[in-house]
Amino acid sequence: MGTTSHAHPGAAGGAPTAGHPSSLRNVVLVGPSGSGKTTLVEALALTAGAVNRAGRVEDGATVSDYDETEQRRRRSVQLSLVPVEWNGCKINLLDTPGYADFVGELRAGLRAADAALFVVSAAQEAKAVAATTRAVWEECALVGMARAIVVTHLDTARTSFDEMTRVCAEIFGGDDPDAVLPLYLPVQGPEGPDGHAPLTGLTGLLTQRVLDYSSGERKEIPPPDDRREGLLAAHDRLIEGIIAESEDETLMDRYLDGGDISTRTLLDDLEHAVARGTFHPVLTAAPAAEGARQGIGTVELLELITAGFPTPLERTLPTVTTPGGAPRPAPGCDPGGPLVAEVVKTSSDPYAGRVSLVRVFSGTLRADDTVHLCGHGLTDPAHEPRPCHDAEVRAGALSSPFGKQQRTLDRCVAGDLARVARLGRAETGDTLSAVDDPVLMEPWSMPDPLLPLAVRAHGKADEDKLSQSLARLVAEDPTLRLEQNPDTQQVVLWCLGEAHRDVALERLRGRFGVQVDAVPHLVPLRETFAGPASGLGRHVKQSGGHGQYAVCEIEVEPLPPGTGIEFVDKVVGGAVPRQFIAAVEKGVRAQAARGIVAGHPLVDLRVTLRDGKAHSVDSSDAAFQTAGAQALREAAADTRIQILEPVAEVRVLIPDDCVGPVMSDLSGRRGRVVGTEQNPGGRTLVRAEVPEIEIGRYAVDLRSLSHGTGRFDRSYARHEAMPHQLAARIRDERKNGAAKGD
Repeated sequence: MGTTSHAHPGAAGGAPTAGHPSSLRNVVLVGPSGSGKTTLVEALALTAGAVNRAGRVEDGATVSDYDETEQRRRRSVQLSLVPVEWNGCKINLLDTPGYADFVGELRAGLRAADAALFVVSAAQEAKAVAATTRAVWEECALVGMARAIVVTHLDTARTSFDEMTRVCAEIFGGDDPDAVLPLYLPVQGPEGPDGHAPLTGLTGLLTQRVLDYSSGERKEIPPPDDRREGLLAAHDRLIEGIIAESEDETLMDRYLDGGDISTRTLLDDLEHAVARGTFHPVLTAAPAAEGARQGIGTVELLELITAGFPTPLERTLPTVTTPGGAPRPAPGCDPGGPLVAEVVKTSSDPYAGRVSLVRVFSGTLRADDTVHLCGHGLTDPAHEPRPCHDAEVRAGALSSPFGKQQRTLDRCVAGDLARVARLGRAETGDTLSAVDDPVLMEPWSMPDPLLPLAVRAHGKADEDKLSQSLARLVAEDPTLRLEQNPDTQQVVLWCLGEAHRDVALERLRGRFGVQVDAVPHLVPLRETFAGPASGLGRHVKQSGGHGQYAVCEIEVEPLPPGTGIEFVDKVVGGAVPRQFIAAVEKGVRAQAARGIVAGHPLVDLRVTLRDGKAHSVDSSDAAFQTAGAQALREAAADTRIQILEPVAEVRVLIPDDCVGPVMSDLSGRRGRVVGTEQNPGGRTLVRAEVPEIEIGRYAVDLRSLSHGTGRFDRSYARHEAMPHQLAARIRDERKNGAAKGD
């Protein structure tokens, strides 16, 4: 974090290696979509000498966005690892998508990292910054993760670094805004007629020196006289912020008494406060000009990462247990210790098959090692976790990914990340450990995917591949959930949003070569009787030879919700022989399963067999099954059939200022608000009961209503009668479909 100019520490294309955890820094980039994370990674890679020329997102030429889907969409959709070297340290830069649909990739990046760079764009509204990053910031704060803030796009018209710093202090500072302060102030050229003021350099607040980039090279010059007074005020505030977080309690007294405090002392205290996660510096960065070897602010950022961000030795490991669940002490980050590693990402390679990105927390992983693989899947809050699995597997080749390039490794030490080929059936979240000392790491949380996508194979050839391809897709992305719905007979892929859905379809069609059609998602409707009824089933046929004869009379009455179908035998005098009672019941239940008016199962009924007739020769099980089904249809014609729809209990957590619009929207979906609860942080929990047919797109609509700040979960409550006009429409659709032969 000094001001000395640095030569490029690594040759372009070189493979940085880590011999010890103390020389490692694992940094995840977090921020809203469009904030410039990928461009910043490219600028850092150029400054560190890892690339000879910085690519552009618009051209699809960046190291991070190497996937065809990303290049086509001009947006990151997956976690990408870009290792660079600076000042003798290997820095693993973890570029994550900013769009909310790909939060699973962000969660994986947070698990693999020890520090976070929050990237915010001066050109974006403060609301966009707050909506997409505050929750992640708070999660990092809970575990004490080191964080710094990088402001980008300052060369955009009508942007202000001072205003953005104020916004960041307000959003991220919480009760201590003085813990979020700039280390450097931008130097900008004259403002043009369009409001554009180019970024030409930085002023170090601790050194009071200007780092000028206007010539294309980084030069240190004194600040102009007209800026000294403003710099002094920012300088004093920064010193006070650093001293307030210092572990040396005498510093504040010395400062207030006018005593001299050296820049080196302040830098040491700053670095310790950043590593502890108690002080969060604000920096700015911009891509390199054409032909330049350094972006503006990238050297300063790399120095902050190497000097201020913690090493893996300083990280508290996630909780570990035995595979059976017994507590185990967490091992230290020691390359010579027992192996404990975790699969943070799974993907498919057209040549290598399934490959895994692994973070080693303890020990050393080597190619061809036999390791214990254990996993419990990533549990979401509303559904059962995938079953545990234990196996001994042999690790394939190790490599260090650099975008789509792979650089061969012979080992991966504690604190580092590596790509491992042919790791059996490893899934994201699985634990790798020593065969003689197996352990299981605590899983990280994932949001529940709540946007349904019903798919079916386009042709016969695709049917054979669809099941396996869907299973591989879900293994790669744990924020996808696969459902085989027994009621609607649909294959449903639950996603986080529309972009997540579209990428899943692209991967099925492109990566796995399966042509699928997206079809309307169906909810499991039911039918029931609105009142009691009776019916006569008469199946009598004589066409020469053995005939068919069966007559039965039934009474039907509705039961309370959730009861199902109850069959009662009240035949007297042997009118229906005992051996045919079960056949009548079988026919009734078969017809109930097929439905009456709209093809949905009949539920919550008591069917009582009262009377009937049989023939000594022509009666049979098949005849009485047919008569039982006919009797139920006749009874249905004697009363009104209600269509029941599933109702979900929905819990929506939103900022207080969104309560009105959200409650109004829920009412428009035929929802009933059953209560509200005040939550910390100016948020309200709204509880409502809403028909499931009305919330198929709620994951998308809530994001729009709450500007990305709301979230919700849902659970099945019950089935209840659908309004008459909607039920009539469903009956008409059924009739029209039958008329067309669908």
